[in-house]
Amino acid sequence: MEERLSELVQLAGAGMGAGAAGPATELIFGDWYPAVGGGGGGAGKTVTTMLLGIPLLVGRKRDGTVFAMRDLCPHRGIPLSAGWFDGETVMCKYHGWEFEPCGGQCVKIPSLTSHDGLEPTKIYAMSYPCVERDGYAWVYVPEPGAGRVTLGDGTELPGVPEVPKFSERYRSAHLVADLPCNVDHGIIGLMDPAHGPFVHQAWWWRSRASIHEKTKHFEPIAEGFRMVAHAPSGNSAPYKLLGVYGEPILTTIDFVLPNRRYETIRCGEKWFASLTTVTPVTASTCRIDVAAAWNVFYHVPFVTPIAKYFGAKFVGQDQQTMVEQAQGLRSNPGLMLIDDADKPAKWYFALKQARLKGVGEHPLQGPVTLHWRS
Repeated sequence: MEERLSELVQLAGAGMGAGAAGPATELIFGDWYPAVGGGGGGAGKTVTTMLLGIPLLVGRKRDGTVFAMRDLCPHRGIPLSAGWFDGETVMCKYHGWEFEPCGGQCVKIPSLTSHDGLEPTKIYAMSYPCVERDGYAWVYVPEPGAGRVTLGDGTELPGVPEVPKFSERYRSAHLVADLPCNVDHGIIGLMDPAHGPFVHQAWWWRSRASIHEKTKHFEPIAEGFRMVAHAPSGNSAPYKLLGVYGEPILTTIDFVLPNRRYETIRCGEKWFASLTTVTPVTASTCRIDVAAAWNVFYHVPFVTPIAKYFGAKFVGQDQQTMVEQAQGLRSNPGLMLIDDADKPAKWYFALKQARLKGVGEHPLQGPVTLHWRS
């Protein structure tokens, strides 16, 4: 039997300077991350964002193709976002260099004359594979030093994440919240099962009086773990609403590296599914992105704005807690993870280290049962 001992875990890999948002942590490259919602805006539009410490220019060409470029001109380093985008090419403000944004290839250098032998098309600005899914522009960020990777160049890339869907007709919604903490704190907060009755106290969710012992079963999956299909918590009001369908309710939750939590709720032919990611903006800050789809209460008027209202309240409670936690983290304290409620967090750290080092066994060698009160 596993010993039930609290253990100190150093969550942050480095200290922080005065005024920093939080301690830094090592980031996982070589994977897809949601850069911006709305797929980067309408045709001919661009937005700027930060992803894994990389400044990005994300946009959409006139034909609808989304793209992501490092927001720096390779000539003199001025942000490309300071220039112009005509729907086909990105033009630098400083010297008018033009780039095809999907591949980053330079197509024009206005200062060149017939006496110059420089071929502009041999120059590239840094671009990244970019694909639209569920209203997000997902960007593949290669390992540092790996060079340019483009879609269709033969490089084998992992699949682009998306929300599971179980019918052709469904509604959807998106939520976002910035967090002043590193991605590790954001992720273990995302999977923490014990904070619900305290952080999410509300008449429409839970109360402290509803706390009771729970038993959950887990199993290993590729680069993650699964809370196997089970009847959802009876002390959560939203789940109770599904009882109107008169069908058994089952929910499954998967966590998959580097940062993804999938939840599916099935009630006969009715379903709800979500993909929540904790996206590293920098080594010390992150962002929660939630994409959800459902066909429950499909014909109920105003169901989408109602869902977004309560969803934003729920995510806002997590955000406020992380803001408050960041105050304590400025002292760079030692921290604890305890069994059994923090066991998924321990699995995450083991999985992350195995991914970063390229060696190590899966922390779950088979099915595991955990117990906690929430």
